[in-house]
Amino acid sequence: MQCGIESINDCERSPNRTGLRVNFSEKGEAVKERREKFLTAKYGSHQMSLIRKRLAVEMWLYDELQKLFDPPSEAVDVDIDEILDMDTDDIRRSHLRELLSVSKRSPQDISKFITDLLDRAKTL
Repeated sequence: MQCGIESINDCERSPNRTGLRVNFSEKGEAVKERREKFLTAKYGSHQMSLIRKRLAVEMWLYDELQKLFDPPSEAVDVDIDEILDMDTDDIRRSHLRELLSVSKRSPQDISKFITDLLDRAKTL
């Protein structure tokens, strides 16, 4: 959008502002594309620390799954919320063993991963 002042000779509205008019003209889509709008939210410090803690566990989980499935042949979706909603650690362990049964890593590596994941999930 462009703003300019043009003179108007045929009309006088005020003696101090003789013949002035503001003219707005659109430059087109270039201006709209240049201005991107972002929605941001401000969280309290406690909420932000919980988000950071959750993100750290999620990133650790992603990295460890990359190691377990190297090269990544099968996509395994481990949902932390689903694991946290389960009642006992035994149910969680059996669910994770079932999910990770397609991994070609040793059972010791898988057991260590499950133990570490359950320990980290308890901190959330």
